[in-house]
Amino acid sequence: MSNAVVLKNVSKRYQIGHAKHVTMLRETIVNWLRNLLNPEGMTYESIWALQKVSLTIKAGEVVGIIGRNGAGKSTLLKILSKITFPTDGIVEISGRVASLLEVGTGFHEELTGRENVILNGSILGMSKAEVIKQMDAIVAFAGVEKFIDTPIKRYSSGMRLRLGFAVAAHLDPDVLIIDEVLAVGDAGFQKKCLRAMEGIRTAGRTVLFVSHNMAAVENLCSRVIWIDNGEVRQDGETKDVIQAYMSSFGEGKEPGFNLTKVRDRRGAGDARLTSLELMDINRTPIRVIRSGDRVVMRFCYLAHARIAHPIFGIRIYTELGTLVTEMNNWMTDSEIPFINPGVGYIDLEVEFLNLMPGRYSVTLFLGAVGPLFQDLLDHCGTLEIEPSDFYKSGKGIESRFGLVCMPFKWQQACPVQSVAASRLTGS
Repeated sequence: MSNAVVLKNVSKRYQIGHAKHVTMLRETIVNWLRNLLNPEGMTYESIWALQKVSLTIKAGEVVGIIGRNGAGKSTLLKILSKITFPTDGIVEISGRVASLLEVGTGFHEELTGRENVILNGSILGMSKAEVIKQMDAIVAFAGVEKFIDTPIKRYSSGMRLRLGFAVAAHLDPDVLIIDEVLAVGDAGFQKKCLRAMEGIRTAGRTVLFVSHNMAAVENLCSRVIWIDNGEVRQDGETKDVIQAYMSSFGEGKEPGFNLTKVRDRRGAGDARLTSLELMDINRTPIRVIRSGDRVVMRFCYLAHARIAHPIFGIRIYTELGTLVTEMNNWMTDSEIPFINPGVGYIDLEVEFLNLMPGRYSVTLFLGAVGPLFQDLLDHCGTLEIEPSDFYKSGKGIESRFGLVCMPFKWQQACPVQSVAASRLTGS
């Protein structure tokens, strides 16, 4: 089997705080003024988004690429798509490449949807006749029949995404690169994408698939590459790599999280979450959480400025990355007028934690309306949910019964003997 993608010691460096190329008169004047104020020149910082990445992907492989935000996944895909070029190293790709890295990537705002489809096909090296042959299938898949002759600038983000994926999936590229397409769009479109990608896999084309949805990665990919801090942390069988990746989250089995040392965080930074404390309903710290427990989650924060109408929230995911639930104070209209500079906390009371026993990943955030994130910590810890005897039967709640447990009881409507007797008598 031939190689579709080969990377040899590929590195990518970004420079912050120093403009190497000046293309406008305004930039020239600004840089001249800066040099007057700072004769020694501007200081700058170099960040290596990728460092000596070497990979070989065979033709026909479907490879998942996973990792935290900022790990270098998107940079890798942009290099493979020739949107950017490596600082060092060699990249070899065989055949035509189609990529869907962002919503509407490669679309011209003034052209219609139909014209953009033809343009994308031309970029891939296809003739106009080849593209037109696939046009009906592309339009039907995207569900934009009524708007296909409307300029793309009038499309919603969802319409752009659907059309972009349809083009990438139907124009028969040798290598298809997809970055988190399942993060946008409704459930119906996501199912359609998965079915299309399954068809691409069975057709023997090479696919590179970036996603935080571990269930989708496990279902579609036979191999997974874990990127961490710009390097290949692990490359191998799907289940093994996913398990190692998910096990890297959190701080062991402690139910509370010290967030002061978490470096993978995003947001404006005017306020930061410092810890998540877990307590019982009496505000006593707890070390063990069981299915069906009443739990208080205390969000502790440090604010550097006054934040109006803050939104605190938590997202809970399965080990495979499926979102189980999100809880935030905006959903319940529990408005907080503001928080002042300094330290503080807010409590989230969970009346019934109906998670089955198991390990769950947690994402925390502190934001404001807009939406504007002040602090966003993706998969910053794990929740260990232990079995309990919530049903008072002595049999316990077990993970094999699903993802969630419900408070329920069985009630017999009438005695069995009465039902049997009524059938015999015909009454």
